[in-house]
Amino acid sequence: MELLEAMRSRRSVHEYKEEKVDKGVLERIFAESAWAPNHRMKEPWQIRLYQDNGKIGYAQAVMESYQRQGFFDGYEEDKTNRLQEGIRDFLMNIPHHALIYMEKDEDVRKYEEDYAAVCAYIQNVQLLAWEAGVGVLWTTSPYLHDVQFSEAIGLDNQHFKLVSVLQMGYPKRIPKPKMRTPIHHKLDLYDGNEKS
Repeated sequence: MELLEAMRSRRSVHEYKEEKVDKGVLERIFAESAWAPNHRMKEPWQIRLYQDNGKIGYAQAVMESYQRQGFFDGYEEDKTNRLQEGIRDFLMNIPHHALIYMEKDEDVRKYEEDYAAVCAYIQNVQLLAWEAGVGVLWTTSPYLHDVQFSEAIGLDNQHFKLVSVLQMGYPKRIPKPKMRTPIHHKLDLYDGNEKS
């Protein structure tokens, strides 16, 4: 697949087949994505992959975070139970959850450089996954900012930043493309004389 084709055809996938992605395919995606640009060759990204029975504890931690944040407040008990069951089933039906995190740096500049590198890594994961027929949804859900969620999955919030959870699997349905803004609405050219 050509790079431009991969960039244009890639979609954020929300519905997955039950079939798991082969371990070798996942390892190749995560390994080759390391060619992302990163300052001082720090390679700041870390990956924790939840799948099979490992999804049970992860889904429970997510549900507890949603409860703490009031996602289910204001509903009658029956409705709350149905909502919780629906979200839990949704999480369990996704074949793979890749939690992407990084070590925090007290130096703001280095911290931002590392965060940018991790985001570049994630984009590589998305493109390489798409080339392999694997769908990805890059999520930045509220529980990633919940200290108690970090504690529940065994990560020290003081030491690590949770950047994203990538939902991964073979697409059941591929969304239609959404057009991009023409570049002349985004790009300002300065040639030394005047803005053009």
